[in-house]
Amino acid sequence: MSLIVQKFGGSSVKNAERIRHVAEIIERTYQAGNDVIVVLSAQGDTTDDLIERAQEINPRPSNREMDMLLSVGEQISISLCAMELERRGLRCVSLAGWQAGVQTSAVYGEARIKRIDAERIQSELDQRRIVLVAGFQGIDRTGNITTLGRGGSDTSAVALAATFHASLCQIFTDVDGVYTTDPRLVPNAKKLSEITYDEMLELASQGAQVLHNRSVELAKKFHVNLQVVSSLEDKPGTTIKEVTKVEKTNIAGVVKDSSIARIALVGLQNNPGVAFQVFDLLSKGNINVDVILQSIGRENTKDITFTVHKKDVDQAVELLDEHKTALKFDHINTDEHIGKVSIVGMGLMSNCGVAARMFEALYEAGINIQMINTSEIRVSVLLDEADVDKAVRAIHAKFFDET
Repeated sequence: MSLIVQKFGGSSVKNAERIRHVAEIIERTYQAGNDVIVVLSAQGDTTDDLIERAQEINPRPSNREMDMLLSVGEQISISLCAMELERRGLRCVSLAGWQAGVQTSAVYGEARIKRIDAERIQSELDQRRIVLVAGFQGIDRTGNITTLGRGGSDTSAVALAATFHASLCQIFTDVDGVYTTDPRLVPNAKKLSEITYDEMLELASQGAQVLHNRSVELAKKFHVNLQVVSSLEDKPGTTIKEVTKVEKTNIAGVVKDSSIARIALVGLQNNPGVAFQVFDLLSKGNINVDVILQSIGRENTKDITFTVHKKDVDQAVELLDEHKTALKFDHINTDEHIGKVSIVGMGLMSNCGVAARMFEALYEAGINIQMINTSEIRVSVLLDEADVDKAVRAIHAKFFDET
């Protein structure tokens, strides 16, 4: 007997018909003799609808109350799915995050799972019940409900798989695997049969929406056997693993992110410790920073430019302005009309000229590069937001249409 964790996204449970289809998949897995833990996201656009309803009441609600509200979506999904499984004569139980023992940090809206108390779920599994757990949520040490951020149900599923040493963790989505880029943008994108944890982590971190990046971090850390498969079609998906067997092309994929904004601090004093002051301040405000560029200005000053999520722009600017005297900068520039395009692949470490081919593709498409950022297996460029989709198509064609 194996333990299998199955996670289904919001589109997979958006209505009664989809829930019945999900129940069929769960039933097949259970009747094959497996123990099953199921993690569900909120139905369809439920989370967006709840956010809209909150805005109608209070344009600036507290993060704590937002987490209380948003946690309801996943609880609706698990209870409805449990009702369908009961109708089929299957033994099951639905559990909210706190009932499932998911203990998190106290950062509302972006909490991290610290541990999972296994006793309750294990007790239910021992009675051969299918356990349905509300994804995306947990409880902090003072008993407050917390949420894990967008895509957090993936992380819930992987954390459960790691805690219970599951044989397999399946992430069911409305696509049938991980592609070289978004197939809705590039119809001839190629599905990958397998991809490394590191490549998938970079793709997820740079904007790919197939998996939550923190779920991939956990899978790599605890060696979780992870698969991305379709909830709509019975066909092979993509396996995420430590090492892939097949030598692939130089890159695994092209990904875009249009959710970022650029902030530039102009006229900072060119003294030691200035960068630390800036980014320590942002860190204490729980603002994540991505691409960073420092340039020398005039008269012993320098400029620091960096990117943040668009939702964090106002808070970041407010924080920096509050400390303008201590930081000693001249002024702040912001730009919310930018995007980032990245190529990711283990081949970047061992093949010369990969970045040059990317830049060649952008040159041939007449696209100007604003900033460049790299890691061992990634090259990212910042572009005008209007050029992002065009850039993805051009880069993908350069690497995959020419192979």
